[in-house]
Amino acid sequence: MGQAATIKDVAQRAGCGVATASRALNNTGPTSMKMRERVLEAANALNFQFSEVGRSLQSSTTRTIGCVVPSIENPVYADAVQGAQQVFLNAGYQMLLICTNYSVEAEAHAVRTLIAKQVDGILLTVSDAHNSDGLDLIRSRQLPHCLLFNAAPSGQTSWSVADHAAAASVADAFAENGHFHTGFLALNFLSSDRARQRFEGFVERCGEHGMARPALLEVDDDGNDLTAHLQEFLSDNPDVTGLFASNDFLALAAIRSARELLIDVPQDLSIVGFDGIKVGQLVDPSLATIETAPRSLGAGAGKTILSMIDGTVPPDVPEKEQTFSFRAGGSLVPLSAERKDDGKVAAFPSSDVPTRKTAKIQQERTR
Repeated sequence: MGQAATIKDVAQRAGCGVATASRALNNTGPTSMKMRERVLEAANALNFQFSEVGRSLQSSTTRTIGCVVPSIENPVYADAVQGAQQVFLNAGYQMLLICTNYSVEAEAHAVRTLIAKQVDGILLTVSDAHNSDGLDLIRSRQLPHCLLFNAAPSGQTSWSVADHAAAASVADAFAENGHFHTGFLALNFLSSDRARQRFEGFVERCGEHGMARPALLEVDDDGNDLTAHLQEFLSDNPDVTGLFASNDFLALAAIRSARELLIDVPQDLSIVGFDGIKVGQLVDPSLATIETAPRSLGAGAGKTILSMIDGTVPPDVPEKEQTFSFRAGGSLVPLSAERKDDGKVAAFPSSDVPTRKTAKIQQERTR
């Protein structure tokens, strides 16, 4: 296999100088139409490709943008990344993606890695936008960047959802359906400031409705081995009839775990998610959730970074009330009469009491 053709090879084949060939290929200076055609024909014949390393050294830019997100297992991040990537590709930039798995240490390491690769900008979701070593490092380098999903600290730009207000609308939905004893399922707050802000908005609005303060269940990952945690949580909080999960991935995991525990969703336990991923409409029952537009958020954040690089006018960040809507689903229904006792919620069966399914089986046998 021969060596790759150089621009010198192109110039020799076209019968011109290297500078002329460079101007023709880069379209950066005066060159006759005839000469340009000869250079392009020579480049095609030799299968010439520009060296990105050489271009970077010449222009002091790598034409790459770093992207740091917690995970692409969760479709909301995958959609946002795709939205940003399309914007970058259209502008002639490549994207370098790093997933941190909700680790603060991995987050800082990812930022250092991208800076070492001399990226032209960074798009990122951090664990805590108000306390992030990675974000501090980016600021100290004055590197163009934009936050994604995090609420922006003062002086920062972010494309995010109004988490506090969105969570308040979930409390409204539970109140309208008679669920006054609720729980909140979330990733560890140290791993997700978004989950913490959603909890705060949910607690505040529950209080305004005169509802009990939501019981909190924090987990360390996106729903793996949730069943044991959910069983213990419901045993400790038997009055809970409604569960708000801080993302749809967790909500779907909770529905799966509830079934393993022979808990009927939504008759025994109504569940609401957050994000509005498509699969939530394909399951049974369909998932009630907060619907967002992650692909648009990713695209907007990408355009913001490019505007910082190019010195152009940045796109307008959407008004917070336009970033979400409540999507009804089969996983949230009005509290059944059998769960009430003179206006008070009946205790949820403990793990050592026969389950609803067991009771039904016994009824069938006596018929």
